[in-house]
Amino acid sequence: MFMGEYDHTIDAKGRLIIPAKFREELGDSFYIGKGTDGNLNVYTTEYWIEFEKKLSELPSTLVKKTRQLKRFYMAGTELVELDKQGRVLVPNKLREHAGLTKDVTLVGVGDKVEIWSTERWIESAPENIDDIEADLAEMGYEL
Repeated sequence: MFMGEYDHTIDAKGRLIIPAKFREELGDSFYIGKGTDGNLNVYTTEYWIEFEKKLSELPSTLVKKTRQLKRFYMAGTELVELDKQGRVLVPNKLREHAGLTKDVTLVGVGDKVEIWSTERWIESAPENIDDIEADLAEMGYEL
């Protein structure tokens, strides 16, 4: 399970150090793909294989939406490998999608890691976490 928040920088070549705690679970190669909030998602190989399977099983009744969803994830995800310094080269198209230029925040969110430009990460913080928890409680979910 991925947890924690780590601030790093991405260099001019697009290399990013992956925190040691995340490297232990990710292994030497893993997947980085577009996230839906202007961030990037980092998946273990095992998670990505299961996710790919779920994409392939989407209902054909939603043909156009299914194709769009598959394109978003499949075209927007790359297999990457760590170098000897614990860095990964983030492909240019993915850096552009997430607005990664220098300051980067990596966030563990359970089954995956998210990569954010630090500025976007700060902007994405919820204004009132109590309201979110109250909304969940109304739907029957208690944390």
